[in-house]
Amino acid sequence: MEIAFWIIAITCIASALLVVGVKNIFHSSLWLILCFLSVAGVFLLLSADFLAAVQILIYIGAISVLIILAIMLTREVQRGNLTNKLKIPALAVVTALGGIMTYMLISSNWTSSDAPAPSTTTAGLAEMLFGSDGFGLGVLITGVILLVAIIGAIVLVRDK
Repeated sequence: MEIAFWIIAITCIASALLVVGVKNIFHSSLWLILCFLSVAGVFLLLSADFLAAVQILIYIGAISVLIILAIMLTREVQRGNLTNKLKIPALAVVTALGGIMTYMLISSNWTSSDAPAPSTTTAGLAEMLFGSDGFGLGVLITGVILLVAIIGAIVLVRDK
């Protein structure tokens, strides 16, 4: 398990660095998908199957496809990312934030409590969401609204 964690963690960090380091924005979005998949792998290693499924369905299945669709509908994708004049200030901010987070990680008290772990599983969450007292109708209505929004976006951006 530890070896799998380190492989997934290194993949996640490397793909996150490639998201911001690659010049081609389409390739950057593909690296983002790999980063999201790595995060789902970490969730699976932590036995958080519901979070892993949500990560795959929402972030990889919806957000990444939406980003790729937006990139494909953009006309000037072939030029790539333009050079940025704020690289040094951005590096300073990232270094400061990294230092603050490292300090917080080191100075935090990481003792675990003896509280029992929650017994909610994916089946329990599904029963709460879609059961007789759940929010099944709201989820269905949300799906229809998102479908109408996607169709409207496609109609707006298509060539006449």
